[in-house]
Amino acid sequence: MDALDPPRTALVLIDLQRRIVDLPTAPHSGPEVVERCLALADAARAAGATVVVVRADRPGPDPQPAGSELLPEVAPRDGDVAVVKHSWGAFHETGLDAALRERGVETLIIGGLVTNFGVEQTARIGEEMGYRVVLPHDAMSGLDEHAHEFAVNYVFRRLGAVCTTAEAVAALRG
Repeated sequence: MDALDPPRTALVLIDLQRRIVDLPTAPHSGPEVVERCLALADAARAAGATVVVVRADRPGPDPQPAGSELLPEVAPRDGDVAVVKHSWGAFHETGLDAALRERGVETLIIGGLVTNFGVEQTARIGEEMGYRVVLPHDAMSGLDEHAHEFAVNYVFRRLGAVCTTAEAVAALRG
């Protein structure tokens, strides 16, 4: 994988909330995905890339289900972008595109949960909006292995670069 230009790159972390991380996922567990996403976030921040932390809220007036808060270790830090979404993808009516354009971002590294829901929808829309998309397949997981593998091997390879977390970290470091 080619080197990334950190000032023009954003790491987008999808739905790392207790109720989602605790779901049975495959081929990687929620905690494994969180660990890899944290490694990506550390590398992104160290390199000067933008980190975007996305949290899903269910639409409507009812209270959010238990476990809807972000895991404390993935909560946005100073300089990060926080997004609350009410649909599968991180772009719909969230202001994410404007925040990224304001920062000059051209490339998105996307990880989190769940591969074939929030991650895939965000990658699809991001690519349609003209962003270069990088998808570290081991920093995400599906509700089942087949769904994950289908998204990674069939959809993601048509949207952008599929890599590992280690390859994305190396690309951020140049």
